[in-house]
Amino acid sequence: QVFKDATTFFSRATPNLATIIPAIDHIDEILTSHESDKSLNGSVRAALSLGKKTLDQYYSLTDSSEVYQITMVLHLCHKLSYFQTAGWTADWIQTAEKLVHDEFDRHYARIVVDAGPEIETVEASITTKVCGMPCSIIFTTN
Repeated sequence: QVFKDATTFFSRATPNLATIIPAIDHIDEILTSHESDKSLNGSVRAALSLGKKTLDQYYSLTDSSEVYQITMVLHLCHKLSYFQTAGWTADWIQTAEKLVHDEFDRHYARIVVDAGPEIETVEASITTKVCGMPCSIIFTTN
């Protein structure tokens, strides 16, 4: 059922890393919880085990991609709390945060932006639900 649900979910919209990774985590939880369920036939448990092994093989590839960690850290719904909830160690979480800082320093920190004519500072704030969670967003221009 979890594979059918995932297929239906991703068929409705364009998937991105911020939705794929939590979906993989969910599928992994389901497979793990049923893999040792003695009420299931042995061949079903073996199939679950092979499915989990295949999923783990693909999931492990995300460890070699900085894009994965950066995407999750920058996503409005996830930030560093995603990694805490997923049970990552403090060292791994610090590494993910450092990746974002390093990427910014390498590619964006030295970009000069022409601010144009000087205008007064304007600040606006909205509170909304993002990903089902309350979220305050503050916009500032000057």
